Amino acid sequence: MATQEPSPPSSMESNKPGFPKKILANKLEDKHLCNCCHNILRRPFQAQCGHRFCSYCFNRTVSNGPQKCNACIKEDIFEEPTSILKQGCAFPDNAARREVETLAAMCVNEGCTWKGSIKEYELSHEGKCEFMIIPCPSCKERLRFNEQERHNERECPERTLNCKYCKEPFHFKNIKAHDEICPKYPMICEGCAKKKIPREKYVDHIKFCSKFRTPCRYQVVGCDMSVEKEKIHEHERACAHEHLNLLLHYIMGMKVSLEGLQPQSLELAGHKAHELHQSLRELELRVSQLSAMSAPALGPPVQGASASSSSSSSSASASGSGSGSAAAPLPALPALPTATLPTSFTPLPSSVGAALELQLHSEKTKVAELGRRCQELEVKAGTFQDVVCVLNREVERFATTIEASNRQHRLDQDKIEALSNKVRQLERTVGVKDLTVAEMEGRLREMAATTFDGVFIWRISDFTKKRQDAIAGRAHAMFSPAFYTSKYGYKMCLRIYLNGDGTGRGSHLSLFFVVMRGQSDALLKWPFNQKVTLMLLDQSNREHIIDAFRPDVTSSSFQRPVSEMNIASGCPLFCPLSKLEGKNSYIRDDTIFIKVIVDLTGL
Repeated sequence: MATQEPSPPSSMESNKPGFPKKILANKLEDKHLCNCCHNILRRPFQAQCGHRFCSYCFNRTVSNGPQKCNACIKEDIFEEPTSILKQGCAFPDNAARREVETLAAMCVNEGCTWKGSIKEYELSHEGKCEFMIIPCPSCKERLRFNEQERHNERECPERTLNCKYCKEPFHFKNIKAHDEICPKYPMICEGCAKKKIPREKYVDHIKFCSKFRTPCRYQVVGCDMSVEKEKIHEHERACAHEHLNLLLHYIMGMKVSLEGLQPQSLELAGHKAHELHQSLRELELRVSQLSAMSAPALGPPVQGASASSSSSSSSASASGSGSGSAAAPLPALPALPTATLPTSFTPLPSSVGAALELQLHSEKTKVAELGRRCQELEVKAGTFQDVVCVLNREVERFATTIEASNRQHRLDQDKIEALSNKVRQLERTVGVKDLTVAEMEGRLREMAATTFDGVFIWRISDFTKKRQDAIAGRAHAMFSPAFYTSKYGYKMCLRIYLNGDGTGRGSHLSLFFVVMRGQSDALLKWPFNQKVTLMLLDQSNREHIIDAFRPDVTSSSFQRPVSEMNIASGCPLFCPLSKLEGKNSYIRDDTIFIKVIVDLTGL
């Protein structure tokens, strides 16, 4: 019974494809390439067909089931079942792995000088190179691996900070917005000038702060004074007359407004009521007159229609003739039919009185209705006045809130401006610190190169470029780092002109010796009188160019320095430039070495 071949051990598995081909320092051979990703084999597996694959590439290829070997198809050697790739049909190729791991490799990241084997590259350098370019996970800016920490702490606009007041996290780009809403943000009271009041307690503070300036209570009627709370009563006593005048004008204005707001029908209703009262008095007068007239006419009944007719006609004729009669004239009454009068006497003006009573009742009803409407309008006017008062109080409260908001906004703006100034000041301080750090680094490099035995070797790299700068006039001369005859001895340096100086300009390399001002000059013997030997070193150690001199004690170049350094003294014709042209042993890797020896005899 056939048994299934064991799967590759986990130690040989990898979650990465092959190594990039450009890391290989020597010539690349095809046998070292993966037949899937075409990169250098990583944890190589060999299939039954003989082709090699990275562990990652092989497992990914067969993860969806058996696959045909593309390399066999390309080489036209495909045959089943040998060229079928499937789980269990490949084995780790340890020989190929050891061969690949010993290949020479180098880092391809710009600026990195790492070199070693592929095994060392995988174990200690891959993914850890300080010069590797990676994207910032927050802002996606591309930067070097060794700059990631500084970028995350100081430069990334998406970095997260913790508020130093409320300890809540926020993005750096939202720092201003957070300061505007931070409940613990320190504020300054405008009244008592108390500092570091948390924003969440600021409103409570100004409620009880006796120095805080608040609007006068009569602001709603026109007083525009803002007074400290402890002086508000004094202000009201001092300005009572002005407040009363303002209040009077305000009330008079409200009265005029209310009168203008009442409906015109109220005035018309008043006129109508007056007219009705006049009509009512006239009707009452007429009723009283009719009552007085009807009293004598209601006597004992008269027998016979003729008598009644005659008396009636006689009275009518008497009335119509206009003869002098003692009876007063009556108001005009409606004509009464005589043909239908009964035999017995019936009071004639009774129908007229009933009509008048009905008219009077109707007029009284109308007057009562108008009075009721007037009362309703008065009630509505009073309600309207109450609504206006409520609205005025709301307007006053809203105006106070707006004023507090504006005051808070001004405070916030002042804080923002102060913080902006502080940020600019800090940026300037950081710039100064950076310059100081750069200067200190330069001094440290200079101190690292300093010697204290009177012997100094000056290495000048990039010779060709620096000489071209000297020829073009961009940098005529160069100074070496300082060196000493002893820890508390003379301080000196060299000055070189790569295109010559004075009589050697354009034809010689000029080299000079410079005495510098040191901290121990007061303890030394002056003028400087030690022999100086200058040398251009032959890097094959065959023929050095040497020149030596003993200082002229009368020259100012060797007296005790009164400035940073004395005037340089040395050899303007130190070395012909023709010796440095073409192939020579003085320049190797575009670098020359200058050596100076100061004789310490007598020191």
